[in-house]
Amino acid sequence: MAATSNVTEIILLGFSQNQDVQKFISVLFLFMYTAVVLGNGLIVVIITTSRGLGSPMYFFLSYLSFVELCYCSVTAPKLILDSFMERKVLSLKGCLTQIFFLHFFGGTEIFLLTVMAYDRCVAICKSLRYTVIMNWRACGLLVGAAWGGGLLHSVGQTFLIFQLPFCGPKVLDHYFCDVHPVLKLACSDTFLIIANGGSISVVSFAGLLASYVVILHSLRTRSSEGRRRALSTCASHVAVVALFFIPCSFVYMRPCVTFPADKIVAVFYTVATPLLNPVIYSFRNVEVKNAMRRLMGRKVIW
Repeated sequence: MAATSNVTEIILLGFSQNQDVQKFISVLFLFMYTAVVLGNGLIVVIITTSRGLGSPMYFFLSYLSFVELCYCSVTAPKLILDSFMERKVLSLKGCLTQIFFLHFFGGTEIFLLTVMAYDRCVAICKSLRYTVIMNWRACGLLVGAAWGGGLLHSVGQTFLIFQLPFCGPKVLDHYFCDVHPVLKLACSDTFLIIANGGSISVVSFAGLLASYVVILHSLRTRSSEGRRRALSTCASHVAVVALFFIPCSFVYMRPCVTFPADKIVAVFYTVATPLLNPVIYSFRNVEVKNAMRRLMGRKVIW
């Protein structure tokens, strides 16, 4: 049961108090969010309908695109709608609900990126046994573990915040409810919540780092051409990981302090990464582009 609180609603300040600036940002977010939905939705459709994209790598990529679409949907529509409101208000429970889904999909994405690093590690280091190790049962279990890990993280994070007494003020200088801004409203110790939020990034980063250390060690004995081909399959994943992890680490792996730049940094991991993922990870891929052409060809014939 939640502790007694003086705060029942949260007022969001958004990006700017200037209405013209706020409306411009909302229009920009509308275009970006539309691109996120179309891009990631198209990737999911292409992979699920194309027999030629049946490898574990594309199986994981389809789930990553779906999760990023959901993740962006937690924050972007609220910002777009708020541009039409004088007072950008959320109930405390609504604020905690947004935090729950933000960390659920964000945690799932972190675990999926870790799973994809493991997949690349097996593909490069155990190429002859790859199809045996990464069978469909193993892939399903890994995806299920990613969803389960994200859910456990989010439930734990939200439950701990729900127990806090909130004294106010009830104004958040942000465009969505996130852990650090909300914890500034609390009037009790929040160290455990901050530690819980940062631990998922530390554990996942350790897993990612271990996978790439093993990959680099395995490539020492290969020819320069073999190393180039192997590393090219990892380049897109590394780019997406950097886009997501660096801003997340800046926000979550520090004491409960907020900075003016937090709102800008948050755009990178809530909107920019889901927006760029189809371009970085998919549309530059020859197999995906060929599958897209086949899909569009079938639509034209119909």
